[in-house]
Amino acid sequence: MENSFADDNASARLFSLEGLLTARLPVVVAVPHAGRDYPDEILQNLRVAPHILERLEDRHADMLLPQLEAMGCVTLVAHAARAWIDLNRAPSEVDPHMISDAPRSAFAQPSAKVRGGLGLVPRRLADHGELWRRPLPHAEVAARIAKMHAPYHQALARTLGALQARFGCALLIDLHSMPPVRQEDISPSPQIVIGDRYGRSAGARVCDLAIRTVARSGFQVALNHPYAGGYVLDRHGRPARSIHALQVEVDRSVYLDAQMRNPGDGMERVRSMLAELVQALADDLLHGGSSVDLAIAAE
Repeated sequence: MENSFADDNASARLFSLEGLLTARLPVVVAVPHAGRDYPDEILQNLRVAPHILERLEDRHADMLLPQLEAMGCVTLVAHAARAWIDLNRAPSEVDPHMISDAPRSAFAQPSAKVRGGLGLVPRRLADHGELWRRPLPHAEVAARIAKMHAPYHQALARTLGALQARFGCALLIDLHSMPPVRQEDISPSPQIVIGDRYGRSAGARVCDLAIRTVARSGFQVALNHPYAGGYVLDRHGRPARSIHALQVEVDRSVYLDAQMRNPGDGMERVRSMLAELVQALADDLLHGGSSVDLAIAAE
């Protein structure tokens, strides 16, 4: 392991960074929501059955990465559970209902995600209601930010900066998984959703190539709907400085089993698609895309 981070009791790695020293591509693939480490403080305050928290996970999305480091791609994987802290929320996106000792006026106007119970510390889930027996002291939320949220984003920013300095450009792929999309206004239903914050977090050329590459792999792909990306892209995407950021959402039914709890037969297909995506985008960023464009035109 190249870099890893542990909690104060050294009982679990909070996140790990792999491949930066040996990177041959200007790409980091980050997985912020697949963590399966649940500290005792979570379980002791839990109102629902522990397995309910799996619904917050991007279940086994970290298992989609094995090919990437061998290609020279950097990976950053969070191991702490999203139920403990959500790395794709801003530190200010604190649900006031989660805090026991601070007035609601102390927090900014909550976002739609916060109002839905999915703030920095998730509070509730549809069909299951409230997750916790009691709200948290404000100091506890601040400690989680200091212990996990701030170091994770500092590591990601340093990694992108190091890649940009080495290669003249950098790309973040923020990898997530989603439940199957069943919306009448989306036909056929997307299996992969690319998000670029409606053009703000990545150059149009990067996003267009990502969509074409995924489609060539045989997947149904959509752009920004129903997921356009969140805080990770807002914080780290700087296309004007040649630091691009895309969110990639993968339908869990594509790579998990029928119960969507364990790896399924589609795992290798999704791994291959991600490897092709990383290589195509890296080649385009490093070489101006001429060989990629010619290959696509030849089809």
